Amino acid sequence: MGFRGMTSGGAAGAMANAPATAVWSKTCQVLKRELGDATFGSWLGHAALRETADEVCVVAATGIARDWIRHNAWRRIGELWAQNDPLNRRLDLKCRTEVDSASLTAHPLVAANAPGSAPQPAAVPMSAPVFEIEAEAVAPVAARQGRLQGLQERYTFDTFVSGPANEFAFAVARRVASWADGHFNPVVFHGPYGFGKTHLLNALAWEAMRTGGPGKRVVYLSAERFTSTFVNAIQTRQTAAFKDELRNADLLLIDDVHFVAGKTQTQEELFHTLIALVEDGRRVVLTADRSPTEISEMEPRLRSHLQMGLVCGIEPADRSLRLGILERKLNTLAQQGGFVPAARAEVLQFLADRFTDSVRELEGALNTLVARVGGDIARLSLDEAQAILRPHLSVNERKVTVDMIQKVVAEHYALKQADLISERRARAVARPRQVAMWLAKQITTRSLPDIGRRFGGRDHTTVLHAVRRIEQLKGEDATIARDIDVLLRKLRG
Repeated sequence: MGFRGMTSGGAAGAMANAPATAVWSKTCQVLKRELGDATFGSWLGHAALRETADEVCVVAATGIARDWIRHNAWRRIGELWAQNDPLNRRLDLKCRTEVDSASLTAHPLVAANAPGSAPQPAAVPMSAPVFEIEAEAVAPVAARQGRLQGLQERYTFDTFVSGPANEFAFAVARRVASWADGHFNPVVFHGPYGFGKTHLLNALAWEAMRTGGPGKRVVYLSAERFTSTFVNAIQTRQTAAFKDELRNADLLLIDDVHFVAGKTQTQEELFHTLIALVEDGRRVVLTADRSPTEISEMEPRLRSHLQMGLVCGIEPADRSLRLGILERKLNTLAQQGGFVPAARAEVLQFLADRFTDSVRELEGALNTLVARVGGDIARLSLDEAQAILRPHLSVNERKVTVDMIQKVVAEHYALKQADLISERRARAVARPRQVAMWLAKQITTRSLPDIGRRFGGRDHTTVLHAVRRIEQLKGEDATIARDIDVLLRKLRG
């Protein structure tokens, strides 16, 4: 697949020596604005540009990234390349395994980088597998419950909602679960609490069991369980059996690997297990609450080996993804409760805007509403929903003032706080002012007239207009939606 530029001969003559990297830089500047930093960084951020006498080729870091680019961005890339390249050069797309790495002259795409499970027993005899999951093609889940050890049935790929914040991690997990060749090893998914790491790891385990057949051995456990079982094995002199259980796995999955930091013997055992599996061509996937480079308490050589495969960050869910998660969760609750999966848009939007830091907290808020009103959630008003959730909203709530909002918004948009209360009506000031008014209405207890007074003595109808306008733009303008996400996180600490 390739694109050839289509420009006039005069333009070509004027820029006869235009390097491909310069053309690509212009293309990427537009792509980055259109896709957003997170999406651009996930799929194009690690690619390279290959230029030879015969062709110019975008070389994606992985086959997964190449396929995503081809299906989601290649047509647009072709349009931008044609607009910017006066030499009518053909542009192709490949992944790194498709090209000879020795012949690559790699150039960065852009000069600057784009900005619980159930409790487990403390000791289990090693004569019986304590955390092994053997893939069984036909045995029902219930027949295998004794060997699941914390793997949760509700966490599957079907129930995982993907979006720009997590779609790269989702694609990587799907590929590993399919036992496809050419994977990175080990794979580390990282992100703060409540970002979906455990869901993704559980889903990977279920899918790997389904696709691997009876011959594949999958081991899933938390780092805490790894530690407690290892300590028990030392105490009962069964370390050899412990090592065999892990090192005979075709796929080892460890959740919350940061838990082993500071535990010398456990880190030593995990290091040797990791080396043994990787050198034997077996697969390892781990999760952590931060990138391995940031786990300072971890032994350097273990940290280094965690970084040698693919380290994949999962970012906070944006507003559209949070709304998708709420819709999926509401469907699940409706199926369980036997009611119609419907709720007022304003209620779901309030939840998506209020619970921004954790998917678990977001789903927990919806659980609370359904537990209180059941099938009547379709008739639940915003005021009623806020009243039900008020005890949850007040816990650890940071006191936010209109003044704080004005300062944070002004800083975000590179303005002065005085601009927001001035009479200036230029769009570069008016829109941030409307955003600040919307935030004041959402996260303070101030009335509309009071908010208006604090924005230069404006009438309450001006504030109401601003609130309604931003509500409308949140669903239409991706930039406004991202700005609000960032501002809410800053204000709520």
